[in-house]
Amino acid sequence: MLRRSADSLNPPHEPGKVIKESRQLFHLAFPLMGAQLAQMGMGVADTIMAGRYSSADLAGVALGTSILWPSMMLVFGVVQAVTPTVSQLNGARAYADIGAIVRQGLWLALAASLIVIAILNNVAPVYTLMNVDPVAVAISVPYLQMCSFGMPALLCFFCLRFLADGTGYTRPAMYIAITALVFKIPLNYVLIYGKFGLPEMGGVGCGLAQAIMMWFQLILVLIVVTRKRFDYTGWRSKFSWPDWKVIKPLLVIGIPIGTTMFAEMGLFSFTTLLLGQFGAAVVASHNIAMNLNAVFFMPPMALGMAATIRIGFRVGADEITGARTTALIAFLATAFVAITGAILIYLFKEVLVSLYTTEQAVMNLSITLLLFVVFFLFFDATQSVCIGSLRGYKDTKVPMLLAIFSYWGIGLPTQILFGFGYIGEPMGVYGFWLGLAAGVGTAAILLGARLWYVSGNLELINQLAFQSNRQSVTIPTTGENQS
Repeated sequence: MLRRSADSLNPPHEPGKVIKESRQLFHLAFPLMGAQLAQMGMGVADTIMAGRYSSADLAGVALGTSILWPSMMLVFGVVQAVTPTVSQLNGARAYADIGAIVRQGLWLALAASLIVIAILNNVAPVYTLMNVDPVAVAISVPYLQMCSFGMPALLCFFCLRFLADGTGYTRPAMYIAITALVFKIPLNYVLIYGKFGLPEMGGVGCGLAQAIMMWFQLILVLIVVTRKRFDYTGWRSKFSWPDWKVIKPLLVIGIPIGTTMFAEMGLFSFTTLLLGQFGAAVVASHNIAMNLNAVFFMPPMALGMAATIRIGFRVGADEITGARTTALIAFLATAFVAITGAILIYLFKEVLVSLYTTEQAVMNLSITLLLFVVFFLFFDATQSVCIGSLRGYKDTKVPMLLAIFSYWGIGLPTQILFGFGYIGEPMGVYGFWLGLAAGVGTAAILLGARLWYVSGNLELINQLAFQSNRQSVTIPTTGENQS
């Protein structure tokens, strides 16, 4: 079994090596940025096109996504365990183990999709409990039912994409996402407005288009990963039934990842549900601001994903100081990107909002909420890259606890106290956004401290690398580095 030596913490930080590592990181990150922006573009297209149809449809789609994404992230994280696992195996040149991980990851994806399907088809009681505007609910419920048809395809797509990502081949993710976006926009138009003899579905058409694109992306990624380039992993060399010995390590890493994602996304979505009682215009404004925040969050998120891949590879290759250098590069790059994004939002907030709606009341409130985004985008971005770096070390349990505390122990109480006026006058939607900022800021500080501690602790790095009790692997003595 490969162990990390003390010497691996002490090589000098040569400028040439830092530059080379920066190039490696950005070589991984730029395609992921394109992929994340294109994926986000599909959500933006839904929001803009539903908003142009009517504010009620915009609110319905917004409420639907407030259930869709937290539910999906909860199980998506389990599948995402494939990325750091494959990247560490790739760094250690334990190529024979990669195939087994991917095959079992596909079984996990299928099982996870059943959970999401059950949630998406039983959300009406939640809306009733939350006293959400029934006009928006009438659109949201069928929207989610349409989306549920694509869940098995989407989670299997991500598992196979993580095979490519984990082995350092991130360009297919970008090409697939861009292709899907190109087809999604006209498909949305046809289904929303009922062209070519099809029924006019409004916002519900966005859900059907989403499901179709999920299956389309699965077909595209299958074309990629069945190429000879991936034969060395042996992922399709044989059929495997579910194997608990392989699935358990993925769950050990993946369940905390999913819970962490749910903790953050859940607070953002729960905020949307709480705001549902203030009417469709408030929900629409909130969704526009959140959507723009998400667009500018995608590049930092991609840097975090690249850090997971690269740090995992370097830990597997026994380059522990190098892994810490990668984390620092990723953090500094993310800070720069986030500050630039905040400046752009502030300068062009009116123009950006006008892309989503023509209703003046919705525009005015959305512009005001974007000032909160300007403030907390830096913290949102840096917490993302810190948590991505920690995943490269397979450190997922403690970050999960820090995220739960930050978002639900700090963020939610702040929202309730200020939003509903338990402290001072009720601030309404502004109080809820103040709570979001408090939660994100706390997460950034705590996760940054955790990354600093983990990246310099050799004993903990060894413990985390083998926390899943994986059987020893045979490290080939020949073969080229695949990352």
